Amino acid sequence: MAVLNRLLLRVRARATTTSYSKFRTFSSPCSIANPEADLKASSSSSSSLLGSKPLPLRQDLRHPVQWVFLGCPGVGKGTYASRLSKLLHVPHIATGDLVRDELSSSGPLSSQLAEIVNQGQLVSDEIIINLLSKRLEAGEAKGESGFILDGFPRTIRQAEILEGVTDIDLVVNLKLREEALLAKCLGRRTCSECGGNYNVACIDIKGEDGSPGMYMPPLLPPPHCASKLITRADDTEEVVKERLRIYYELTQPVEEFYRNRGKLLEFDLPGGIPESWPKLLQALHLEDHDDKQSAAA
Repeated sequence: MAVLNRLLLRVRARATTTSYSKFRTFSSPCSIANPEADLKASSSSSSSLLGSKPLPLRQDLRHPVQWVFLGCPGVGKGTYASRLSKLLHVPHIATGDLVRDELSSSGPLSSQLAEIVNQGQLVSDEIIINLLSKRLEAGEAKGESGFILDGFPRTIRQAEILEGVTDIDLVVNLKLREEALLAKCLGRRTCSECGGNYNVACIDIKGEDGSPGMYMPPLLPPPHCASKLITRADDTEEVVKERLRIYYELTQPVEEFYRNRGKLLEFDLPGGIPESWPKLLQALHLEDHDDKQSAAA
């Protein structure tokens, strides 16, 4: 209970008011004053992403966002959550990173976590909530507000705990074909020197029976990192398939939990970052002017 009480205090502290110069909606004049009208205006381009329920956009843009990213292991939650965190000036809190930081420490949990992770099992609610509580406490001390959670909640119990302590604005559910997911996970590499993340997999799925094809080029390292790449111990085919099995069993009900509350945005990744990022921004009614300028340069 002490852990949950700390989480309650830390998450509620996120509700401080602030403004964001880079929180950019589409240029329609009704974007801020009337988000529902903006949804109708852009329905022709984004209806396939939004489904039958209106996107629950925050109406008071002076408050920091409180979003959750769901999706299978390896789908790219960290990539897109990190990009949005920079765009919206809110912290990106990935529970996977919290677990890996703890694993690399000499703390009392490191050996226990190593066994769990290397077997592809889910870390217990108590451990995750404890790590998250400490992260929020540290963020509060630095003056952080708002958040984009990545990797939490993963179970109905975690979702109920989070629902009881804060008002989540939006849950983005990233989806990708399983064959692409497996290839992405097996292709992940990390530079042992600088910590940079790369992917050597070149995914080229041909369209058939009316379904579109998919191409995701590799994210190769710069020359000075190429000889220092290592593979995560848990990125084996057996462990990845076990992680996916557990995800489908335990986390898919979380999707329904948020869908029933009108907070779920389903987003099928159409390809790699260059193709998917603009479409995700469109679905969220955001614009990244810096990204447009760099693309045009």
